[in-house]
Amino acid sequence: MSERKYMPTFAELIDRLCIVTLKSIKIPEHKKEYEKEAQEIMHDIDLIIKEKDVRLTGQMIRAIQVNSISNETIWANESKAREGGDSQDKLLKFTHAVNGVRNMSKNVISQEIGERVDLKLDCLAAETCKNMGYDWRIWEDEKEFNQTSESESNENNLSEDNSLNY
Repeated sequence: MSERKYMPTFAELIDRLCIVTLKSIKIPEHKKEYEKEAQEIMHDIDLIIKEKDVRLTGQMIRAIQVNSISNETIWANESKAREGGDSQDKLLKFTHAVNGVRNMSKNVISQEIGERVDLKLDCLAAETCKNMGYDWRIWEDEKEFNQTSESESNENNLSEDNSLNY
């Protein structure tokens, strides 16, 4: 029997844990199922922490916070968009922009521990976000982002000039 070749990254598990936690809180009729899934995800996260000797950094904690906030923002915004109305188009554009922030936060986490990153991130529509009352420019300066990472990056995750593609 062959082994799996594509496993979720540490960052993808953190993201999924955030989403499952939101569902557990916001959809109480399925709380038991979501809590079971959360336990399974936390188990796998614990294994990765032990396996890779993951060390928490301030940058990683902040990326986890940004991931959580962006997931909650997406949830709330999608709920409003589903109601329809004149602002639906604006809400969908905003959700798309925030999803770019969410993916960037996962890249920060992945880079911190040397895992693969998503090389195709949609450009953050900063103006759309500002118009909705949010300024998500957290890692605007790539050099600042790359300097704060103390872990070695996988060469396959970087562009030719060794900066993240976003």
